[in-house]
Amino acid sequence: MVNHELIKKITIYSFSNQVNSTNKTLDSLSDEQLALEIAPGKNSGIYLLGHLTAVHDFLLPLLGFGDKLFPELFEVFIKNSDKSGLVKPTAQQLRKQWSEVNAILLSKISALSVDDLFAKHTSVSEEDFVKEPHRNRLNVIMSRISHLAYHSGQMALLKKS
Repeated sequence: MVNHELIKKITIYSFSNQVNSTNKTLDSLSDEQLALEIAPGKNSGIYLLGHLTAVHDFLLPLLGFGDKLFPELFEVFIKNSDKSGLVKPTAQQLRKQWSEVNAILLSKISALSVDDLFAKHTSVSEEDFVKEPHRNRLNVIMSRISHLAYHSGQMALLKKS
């Protein structure tokens, strides 16, 4: 028998743990280090932080938690590449936005019931959800945890040896 409350606890723990791990990486990096490319010709740490913040900000409407807090980040960090020439917020501003959006996400995710976790997210229709019930909030959260781990690992490359 599946313990549904355990699924909720694991989800909250996994999300919180990965955000905290990313925060430790960010705390270990100076703003100057974040400005560096993770490898020659690749994204900068600033771009990765902005990208992660924009993606997590998009989770708010996708999971039905309300509007994005920082819709201006979409154009710079989702729609365009690091080398687009668009003006990016400062590392300090992105760090603050990152913290703000994740505090809200963790609070909202923690408040979900188990049934809410298995409910559809906002970009799937009722008809499609009947055919594809895996297109639920839990699946979105789990995929974002993996996404965060990937990019956090990239940012760790910026640490001084």
